[in-house]
Amino acid sequence: MSDPDPSRPRPQYGEYATPEEQRARIKQPEMTWLLETGQDPDALAGAAPADAPASQAQPVAPPKSRFADRVATIALLAYGLVNVATGIPSIVDYGAYVSTVMGMAGVDAQLADVSAGRPWAIAAAVILAVGWLATALISWRSMSKGRLTWWIPLTAGVVFTFVIGILLMVPIVSDPTLWNAILNSAR
Repeated sequence: MSDPDPSRPRPQYGEYATPEEQRARIKQPEMTWLLETGQDPDALAGAAPADAPASQAQPVAPPKSRFADRVATIALLAYGLVNVATGIPSIVDYGAYVSTVMGMAGVDAQLADVSAGRPWAIAAAVILAVGWLATALISWRSMSKGRLTWWIPLTAGVVFTFVIGILLMVPIVSDPTLWNAILNSAR
């Protein structure tokens, strides 16, 4: 079919497609990629002929590769695993954790009752471990479906760090002796 007006741009979105071609592309979006690249869909190994029933059609691999996304996701998950593995022991020893935090803040004081902070520390450690496992599972499922995944471990890292920070600060802020020392050091 020749175009009567050569100055008119070539159609990009199927303006001249027959209704049968439109239905075929809607049912099998991967065929759109094959048709646009000029490949014969029937010539591909494992592809069903166009007139075959949809139940016999074999899915064609998506054209885009997500290699960089997979590398970034796995690197972020590995970084998170290292943080979890090194963070849990330091969190569980809550007395040492508080003295380190107070030393970094320039406050010379300790918790009046270190044992009161231990349940908060254990809760934070459990949430850290379960959060990493959930993040890894969600990321793996998303990668297996071919979706963009790098943002999942990044977002989870920010969220879980915030939640754990709040959990670890509750005993510090609840201790009146330590709170007074913090306020006096600020003056």
